[in-house]
Amino acid sequence: MDSEEYSESNSSYEDISDESDSDEDTLDASRNWCRIDQENLAPPPPRFPFSGNPGLNTRMDGSSPIEFFCIFFDDDIVGYIASETNRYAEDFIEKNDLTASSRVQKWKDVDSSEIRVFLGIIILQGIVQKPLQKWYWLQRPLLSTPYLKQLMSEKRFSIIMKFLHFTNNETIDLETHPQPGLRKIYEVYDTINRKFKSSYVPERDVSVDESLLLYKGRLGCKQYLPKKRARFGIKFYQLCESSSGYIWNSLIYTGKDMPLWNESPKYKSTTNIVMTLLEDLIDKGYCVTLVNFYTSLELAELLLSHRTDVYGTLRPNRIGVPEEIKKVTLKKGEIIGFQKGKICVMKYMDKKPICILSTVHNTVIVEQDKKRKKTHGKSERIVSKKPQAIIDYNLTMGGVDKADQCLSYYPTVRNQQKKYYLKIFRQILNQSVWNSFVLYKKNRAPCPIWTSAFSLLKNWPKYMGNRTFFTKYYIF
Repeated sequence: MDSEEYSESNSSYEDISDESDSDEDTLDASRNWCRIDQENLAPPPPRFPFSGNPGLNTRMDGSSPIEFFCIFFDDDIVGYIASETNRYAEDFIEKNDLTASSRVQKWKDVDSSEIRVFLGIIILQGIVQKPLQKWYWLQRPLLSTPYLKQLMSEKRFSIIMKFLHFTNNETIDLETHPQPGLRKIYEVYDTINRKFKSSYVPERDVSVDESLLLYKGRLGCKQYLPKKRARFGIKFYQLCESSSGYIWNSLIYTGKDMPLWNESPKYKSTTNIVMTLLEDLIDKGYCVTLVNFYTSLELAELLLSHRTDVYGTLRPNRIGVPEEIKKVTLKKGEIIGFQKGKICVMKYMDKKPICILSTVHNTVIVEQDKKRKKTHGKSERIVSKKPQAIIDYNLTMGGVDKADQCLSYYPTVRNQQKKYYLKIFRQILNQSVWNSFVLYKKNRAPCPIWTSAFSLLKNWPKYMGNRTFFTKYYIF
């Protein structure tokens, strides 16, 4: 291993996507790790020029969250859900020998307006939370919510939930389907996910992490993640804007049939996952923050070739990491780093060793105000020292966690939901409410999410068109 000290100037950080084949000496040198001289630090590598245009792509004249929600759940998607629900109900009635007393015999087709009322009730159930769904229609004064009875009867809500469907079962071809594991929900999931991307351009800093939707039913792609709150469930790979938590892109794990950016065996699956989520953002100067599950030298080099910066925690046993990073023992506060081209790998000892890979940082350690401690009645300032890379990581890595935290406050997802595709649909609805809140907050004065959710429901009549919000659906 090359152990020479690294103390070059800022001009040495060349854009590797612009290197020519004739620069053989430069390329050969960049393949070797150079030990960073902590006493004579070079400036951090410059970021790629940012060519994105952050902001909302759709002009919005209104001031209500419902108008932002309508960007995602527009007339087309609501009409599609109503059509497939009616189709599934008709097929079910035709193929099953039902008794005359069965309530299914009294089924009447839903329309787009009724589906909107149905969605409004689901969102309201996230704000007014009760253990069981049927409790929302209880007659007891202590637990009753009479407003829901004015919207829809409990029997009508239950029968719509029973037949709620999102695809035509007769036309599904598992061999040609883009993601067979999601065939029951794919059309709606893919459409909403595309709207998340097309409606808004994120700011420069984005983060990639995984989110787990609690589900303990029978499902082949169910995952177990002991560090997540849910532990068992359906795994979402998500790309979020670091500052706001806006969910810009997501992938649902379904095993080998999950569509990825490049299925070539030369790239690892974690590399392909990140590149799939970033596909429409590469070559624009974005900077992505990663957890150690995704971070690797392979991914960093690939992102640099697409003019995209990256930094994140790193597992020291990754292929290509300098051996000294793996073996060296440091005292608290000590740091060691190696540079190769624009890529810096460092190891810092805090309470435990932390490894970081970055294309925009060096190993500089800075002071940070941690908190003020009171000693004998006097306030005392406590200063901690950390690498700038770790400070920036803590600032930009929380996009997915921020979205998950806020989604947990007013969940539309219910633990009793047995069908996996209904569980995913409720989560998509929840994500749409969250993203509409983020866009509303960016275009208007900041407000708490519960205020936005309440305002969304208050303005729900606009979403229903000409039908009044207090229409009664006493079908049975």
